[in-house]
Amino acid sequence: MKIKPFVFNNFAVNSFVIYDDTKECVIIDPGCLSTEEQNTLKRFISENQLKPVKLLNTHCHVDHVAGNRFVSETYQIPSFAHEGDAQNFKDAYRAGQLYGMSIPEPLPMTGHLKESEVVRFGASELKVFHLPGHSKGSVGFWAQKEKFVVVGDVLFNGSVGRTDLNGGSLDELMHSIKNVLFKLDDDVVVYSGHGPETSIGNELRSNPFLLDNVM
Repeated sequence: MKIKPFVFNNFAVNSFVIYDDTKECVIIDPGCLSTEEQNTLKRFISENQLKPVKLLNTHCHVDHVAGNRFVSETYQIPSFAHEGDAQNFKDAYRAGQLYGMSIPEPLPMTGHLKESEVVRFGASELKVFHLPGHSKGSVGFWAQKEKFVVVGDVLFNGSVGRTDLNGGSLDELMHSIKNVLFKLDDDVVVYSGHGPETSIGNELRSNPFLLDNVM
């Protein structure tokens, strides 16, 4: 399994294409909004002869769903997010307007992700972690064999997700990080919703927001 990150829209959101040797792939948090960004995503998929089969959202804040409609319509694939983010998904179009970010209204989700569910595509599997705190429906996608996890805006390189938006909770965020993510091996690579990748061990040892909260 391979992962390809992209940085899209004014919020510099990390979007991901995950694929394997079968050429099937999933697209996570498509933030592609401009025609140039959309073409960048399409070109990568075309040049690598990939076949998108699922659209996954770590959560449904506007920057992470800005390209949902484009991906859904272009590739005619089902889309999934946790039901805890249903209100954020419903509000995404209006939130975009408030931020001066005109996004196409996303198509309805096909289904909901659940804790410990396994997302399958090609010969690969991603396990779903429910990670509330940044939002009620935040989730992560864990590739156990390949030792990486996509966590959205829960944990960053040297920081953590904000908790002052709808459905945010500092207590829940710390619980998600400490009792789920920090149970993974130190060498698991963490792909966040913004900024560079990191590792579980690096955040355990040096994240200033967590040093007093991991014992």
